[in-house]
Amino acid sequence: MDYPIPRRPGFDPPDEFAALRATAPVCPVSLRHGQEALLVTRYDDVRAVLRDHERFSSDPARPGFPQLRPVVDRKAAPGSFLVTDPPEHTRYRKMLTGEFTVRRMNELRPHVERITRERLDALLAGPRPADLVAGFALPVPSDVICLLLGVPVEDQEFFSTRSRAHLNRSLTADQVRTALDELHAYLEDLIRTRRAAPGDDLVGRLVADPSLTVGEAVGMTVLLLVGGHETTANSIALSVLALLRDRAQWEALAADPDLVDDAVEELLRYLSPVHHGVVRAVAGDARVGDCPVREGEGVIASLFAANRDPAEFPDPDRLDLRRSAKSHLAFGSGVHQCIGHLLARLEMRVALRALVTALPDLRLAVPFEEVAFRFDAPIYGLRSLPVTW
Repeated sequence: MDYPIPRRPGFDPPDEFAALRATAPVCPVSLRHGQEALLVTRYDDVRAVLRDHERFSSDPARPGFPQLRPVVDRKAAPGSFLVTDPPEHTRYRKMLTGEFTVRRMNELRPHVERITRERLDALLAGPRPADLVAGFALPVPSDVICLLLGVPVEDQEFFSTRSRAHLNRSLTADQVRTALDELHAYLEDLIRTRRAAPGDDLVGRLVADPSLTVGEAVGMTVLLLVGGHETTANSIALSVLALLRDRAQWEALAADPDLVDDAVEELLRYLSPVHHGVVRAVAGDARVGDCPVREGEGVIASLFAANRDPAEFPDPDRLDLRRSAKSHLAFGSGVHQCIGHLLARLEMRVALRALVTALPDLRLAVPFEEVAFRFDAPIYGLRSLPVTW
């Protein structure tokens, strides 16, 4: 079986996932570079892999590390804490932990609400139909991450297009490499400027640490910049589309916006935007469920399949905003759980609450079948979302 498995328009994972969970929960698959790996689809198994960082390594230099990107990663770039193991990962992560605490999110909330209100006002003042992706879902988290990092908002389009190219798995390796080189050059200039004149922002505080090299600071900032807006932007747009498709769900939130906080957890479970999964190299002989895995093999832990596992979430293919879904794995688990998960939750909650409050009669401006999904990236989303009110 080739992997990734092709998607069809809509929110559901490919049918193969359900069949694999039932009959082959650890299944050999073929990847784009001719490599073989093992696809893991059951909730308990996926969670176990993600939490065992000693036997399942995030380091691309390890034999068997699954290569899903057009560019083959032979080793982790400096600062790329997403693809490093402890203790190096611990060092990088510790530098950022204080920026994403509950306390910090509470301090940031008024700014997120202001940005959301400004973007919503601009949307309302513009023409109808409107594209909710370009006019709201993408700008809100982009503005927030610009504020957090200290990146000028006027450079938003530059880093947005490069980060999307970086994640676009339909592009050639040369195209991806060019986009990433341009992003690195931009951030290196920003970081050198901050070192010369520190500011009260995340990058300014990061580069104040003399032990951090410019290369490491660039690598860390790339991850924050790309992950800090792309995933959340797609999650907001997909959530709105899912709610509008099932009108009763949208109306329930409009009638009681206090439902939004719990609804966000169910939407994250149901949508699972990181749809290609999380890759690991087997660093020591282990078992995944009933299946032995050997050192030197590669594993793909499917967050999407795990979040639709009926053993953990009864009737998993139904969107139920009153479901207790906090055990979902949309942000991963273990030491590599998304460091910005609290920020993503905050942005989604504020954005959805603002929309259902200000636009209770929001509706699609085209038939659902005409909405263009974007599946050519590890984080899926929408190319556009035409809406009116």
